[in-house]
Amino acid sequence: MKLKVLRYSSSKESTLGLLFIDGLFACYTLEDEHRTVKVMGETRIPAGCYEIRLRTFGGLHWRYLKRYGSEFHKGMLQLMDVPGFTDILIHKGNDDDDTGGCLLLGDNANNNQEKDGFIGNSTVAYNRIYPIVRDVLLKGDQVNIELSDSIVCK
Repeated sequence: MKLKVLRYSSSKESTLGLLFIDGLFACYTLEDEHRTVKVMGETRIPAGCYEIRLRTFGGLHWRYLKRYGSEFHKGMLQLMDVPGFTDILIHKGNDDDDTGGCLLLGDNANNNQEKDGFIGNSTVAYNRIYPIVRDVLLKGDQVNIELSDSIVCK
């Protein structure tokens, strides 16, 4: 399975993107802003391709397990081998205060120009996207995500 985040709006506090799953639009994304020098928990994920795996430890994992139960929640979606970063997850949240350097999912977004970036209906988006990715991983298939800073026409 191939996920792609196409970043379309950056501001001084946040970055908005579009998430595609196997070429089809799935939801909006929100990350921290771009920084030339990384600041822990305050810098967006570097553009590139990364493998996603299930992570079955850590605070968010335990909170989501308690909230959703073991039938739904099988681990956090973690981006692997991100240069200079660790513990990069895909999860719920609405603005850059919720990211901690991770990728947030939502079903609507503001324009990120007049106000800091915001995505809404994050729980709805997460509850729809998570099982799609989870089930592919549980079957033993690979899931990759590409984060892109620009549109490339071919």
